[in-house]
Amino acid sequence: MVNSGQNLNEYRPSCHTAMASLFTYVKLDSAILRISHSHDFCGVRRRSPQSNSILHEPAPIILNRHRQYDHPSYILTTFLPPSLRPAHLAIRALNLELARIPDTSSTPPVLQMRYQFWRTTINSTFALSPVKQPVAVLLSSVLQRDPKPALTPSRFLRLISTREKHSTNAPYPTLDSLEQYAENTYSTLLYLTLSALPLHSITADHIASHIGKAVGMVAILRGVPLLAFPPPPNYHSNDPQNLGGGQQRRQQGAVTLPLDIMAESGLREEDVLRYGAEASGLKDAVFKVATRASDHLITARQMLKNVQEGSDVGHAFEHEGEEEHAYDVENDSINVSGGTLSKSEQQRMEVEKAFGVFMPAVPSSLWLQRLEKLDFDIFREDLRRRDWKLPWKAWLAYRRRMF
Repeated sequence: MVNSGQNLNEYRPSCHTAMASLFTYVKLDSAILRISHSHDFCGVRRRSPQSNSILHEPAPIILNRHRQYDHPSYILTTFLPPSLRPAHLAIRALNLELARIPDTSSTPPVLQMRYQFWRTTINSTFALSPVKQPVAVLLSSVLQRDPKPALTPSRFLRLISTREKHSTNAPYPTLDSLEQYAENTYSTLLYLTLSALPLHSITADHIASHIGKAVGMVAILRGVPLLAFPPPPNYHSNDPQNLGGGQQRRQQGAVTLPLDIMAESGLREEDVLRYGAEASGLKDAVFKVATRASDHLITARQMLKNVQEGSDVGHAFEHEGEEEHAYDVENDSINVSGGTLSKSEQQRMEVEKAFGVFMPAVPSSLWLQRLEKLDFDIFREDLRRRDWKLPWKAWLAYRRRMF
């Protein structure tokens, strides 16, 4: 729970500060990298080469990858409190490393070895004996901060296991199984960020669960054209993956839409691989998945509005009682210095503290709106371009405290 005696301004950048910082991220990327060579980055003080040589350039390396492969999250970093940014960067960097494993591994045994490497790395990092790998070193530094973040290895390991389970790009049996995948990946990323804040709140976790499910479904939809028609291999590369069977397997293409939705829409995988955007039933299938993602965003917005107005969130948290989702019994009111804080006021303080973590809802909502305007044509090139309106829309959402 949020400490009611804490000043929320510690967690809430002013709109002026957030906007100024936002333009710094958008327009001065190279300057950030130059500054990080000689100054503290995101609150992580660089150590001398004698203490840990791998820390000589970890921040620019990870920041550059974050900007290149997860640009919306990179933009949204500015809306997080400075004390949370190192943890956010480490969490997102790990997710990127896991997501890229299938594209850089040639055979199933190599895939397994790389996922196992990250399991071992997480366990050793939480034992404060990180391997000399930038993400591990940054995460180890975060774990040693004061106050110590409430991070545990179990959520990291669940993220690794889920990524490994779906590394072959097999289609999801049902829409519910796709939703479960999003819960175990993108919702888990938000849970980890909330824990690093630190904030242990059923209300914040509940809202984050719906947002994460929507973000995960959007990620799957965005990946449909790329997985169905993967780029040609680089035959000039010295990477041994281009000489093995893994690259050939990926060149065959895959359709990751849920099988039950494809059956309802009369969509066949072979039609997508043969005709692309012209495949019969494709738009209907995309519409149904996008509708479920949009429903989660609508639910999260309504929950946030209810809490801000002092009402109940509206429904129970389906994951309450599961591992990492055990909460203290909340009283109708709690005693604080100078008076009594009601349950609704406590929840309002919690979502205010967590709002920066909820910001991934903004780019997902914008993308779904673009998809609808394009009549759910998932292969349109416009859907793969960066949204130039994101910085402004994100700032506006943060200012209004509504995504």
